[in-house]
Amino acid sequence: MAMIADRAGVGAGTIYRYFENKDVLIAELHRELEEKMTAAVGKGYSKEMPIRVRFLHLGTSLLKYFIENPLEFRYLEQFHNSPYGVDYRRDKILGKQEGCNIFRDLFEDGVSQQVMKDLPLVILFALAFGPLLAVARDHILGFIALDEVLIVWTIEACWDGVRR
Repeated sequence: MAMIADRAGVGAGTIYRYFENKDVLIAELHRELEEKMTAAVGKGYSKEMPIRVRFLHLGTSLLKYFIENPLEFRYLEQFHNSPYGVDYRRDKILGKQEGCNIFRDLFEDGVSQQVMKDLPLVILFALAFGPLLAVARDHILGFIALDEVLIVWTIEACWDGVRR
């Protein structure tokens, strides 16, 4: 908290006027970033699109969002791999967490329409987004330079992992 206050140019006590404690600050920052990401990814998205088109739209939008917002990507990745994020992800996948469920809804629709493999949601998420996150991380670290063609190929490869 002292480091955050220092970087913000305020006293540590000032932060506690707005956030009860560190846990609340972490959760609020995550909620804010998720809302921002969801709004960006959801532009042009419609549940009326075919499943494959919906998947390609969301995957492409998400990957582009991450590479355009590397600090947010790093925070979200760190959050989701922390104890805070593990509980959050569990609740999200099980449908106990309020908020954006656009990806969960897509997978449920895909499985029910027999367009996607009938696998547990956690496996569909891993097959679809594990590679996407790795590629985003490698782009941000400078190991690969993603262009439009590589982005499309990456998302299509993720689709191949979940489609029937």
